[in-house]
Amino acid sequence: MKQFVVEILAKHVKLKKQEIESLIEIPPNPELGDYSFPCFILAKKHKKNPVEISKEIAEKIKPNKEISEIKAVGSYINFFVNKKILAENVVKEILNKKRNYGKQKQNKKIMVEFSQANTHKAFHVGHIRGTTLGESISRILEFSGNKVIRANYQGDTGMHVAKWLWNYLKNHKKEKIKPDESWMASIYVDAVKRLADDKTGKLQEEVEEINRRLEEGKDRKLNQLWKKTRDFSLKSFQTIYKELGTKFGKYYFESQVENRAKQLSLELLKKKIALKSDGAVIVNLEKYGLGVWVLLRKDGTVLYSAKDLALVEKKFQDYRLDECIYVIADSQTLHLNQLLKTLDLMKFKNSKKCKHVSFSLVRLPSGKMSSRTGENILYSDFVSEMKEYARSEIKQRAELEKKELENRALKISTAAIKYSFLKQDTNKIIVFDKQEALNFEGDTGPYLQYSYARASSILRKSKKKLQVKVADLTNSEIELIKKLSQFPEIVIKAREQLSPALIANHSFELAQKFSEFYHQTKVIGSELEQFRLALVQAFRIVIKQSLFLLGIEVMEEM
Repeated sequence: MKQFVVEILAKHVKLKKQEIESLIEIPPNPELGDYSFPCFILAKKHKKNPVEISKEIAEKIKPNKEISEIKAVGSYINFFVNKKILAENVVKEILNKKRNYGKQKQNKKIMVEFSQANTHKAFHVGHIRGTTLGESISRILEFSGNKVIRANYQGDTGMHVAKWLWNYLKNHKKEKIKPDESWMASIYVDAVKRLADDKTGKLQEEVEEINRRLEEGKDRKLNQLWKKTRDFSLKSFQTIYKELGTKFGKYYFESQVENRAKQLSLELLKKKIALKSDGAVIVNLEKYGLGVWVLLRKDGTVLYSAKDLALVEKKFQDYRLDECIYVIADSQTLHLNQLLKTLDLMKFKNSKKCKHVSFSLVRLPSGKMSSRTGENILYSDFVSEMKEYARSEIKQRAELEKKELENRALKISTAAIKYSFLKQDTNKIIVFDKQEALNFEGDTGPYLQYSYARASSILRKSKKKLQVKVADLTNSEIELIKKLSQFPEIVIKAREQLSPALIANHSFELAQKFSEFYHQTKVIGSELEQFRLALVQAFRIVIKQSLFLLGIEVMEEM
């Protein structure tokens, strides 16, 4: 229906259709109309007051079968759509099995790099936010018609690995190595504490020697230990990714780009983009307000800054990308800006195709989490606690076999976690509240799942055929239909802004409108049962698609 408004306005204002569409608003009060066009932008061209312009244009536009009324209200032209035609068009479009309602055709090749959990360290609650955000962005981009490559760049070499290997060899050698997230993380945390307690600096020298030997690759026993523990660490991550519904199309590792990183650093030194400072190779970005970026330590070992340069090069060699999106915590914003500025200085032709989607911390009531100090909650412990709470909530509502109880508890738990993270602006620090997130009422993932299950229950109870034709509409039906009609535009905005929060917030508003409809309007046994069943099915389709874009699974029964 918005397109009808655009077509009408295009005949009366000298603006491109795309510009008109971007200016159209939805009035805050339904009594003011369904769509509104602000005339401020026309004031300069027409050399008139926008109030006068809105009156003149409104008088020229004649109502038709789609647009029943046009009013000038102040500086705005307000449009009232024919609700019957709106209802039939929207429901028919959603129920059309040949078309995927809201799907776009952008047709780009985009790499989304996210998660980036380092081996030999904990996968904690903070990692879930980045993984959930990256997966949702990937789904939104795919739904918009793009080819998406999900990439995971994991630190499997570097100082953190050297600390783990040093501590295991020096203090834990008798312990059996096991693919257990908690045990792997404990060795690293213990290493950090031991190094912090050493005032002589000798232990750090031992770690640096391990790091140098590991980078050289000549110590056979050290290499074997590194490979074994690396593989065990990656195996524990795969279990987590499966539970979170994420599967990567490409894995990159720091060990793959180490040699090229050193070579690139020396090339930049030769081209005088980089310089030597106290034996280290650096890029001085101070005049750009970005400080100093160190590529090589004074002992010649490679830092992750140089590895990131090599990684960008490799990404565009492996794939002819239209865009390369980094979903990385906002603590790395300076690093990403240093990377992009250095790429510009190198005259790297694809630097403008790289984008950073940052996200802030996740805190618990006890405070910040960190895999470096151990002040964190491991993913496995966190999800286990969430599932236990979900089980208790489910048991209050239904008696289920153990397997089905576990299945629902996991789906509800992950929905609660993902939705809590995705509904927020990415730059907002999240203080995660378990009880609030798992509430079956209110702005939560389980509430949206319950809304879908309720719609499914209504459809199971009736055997009548669906019908899109309607004679009359209640206010709750109109509000639900209008909210359904907004879904394609919400998807476009979410894609443009790389913001799953727009999908999440629209999903909650849609579920609220469905709840109002459900409580105010009789479906089964009413004279309009066939249309109302079609409307319920339309809601069910859109809420399911919305939740899919957020990485949340639905259930036919809760």
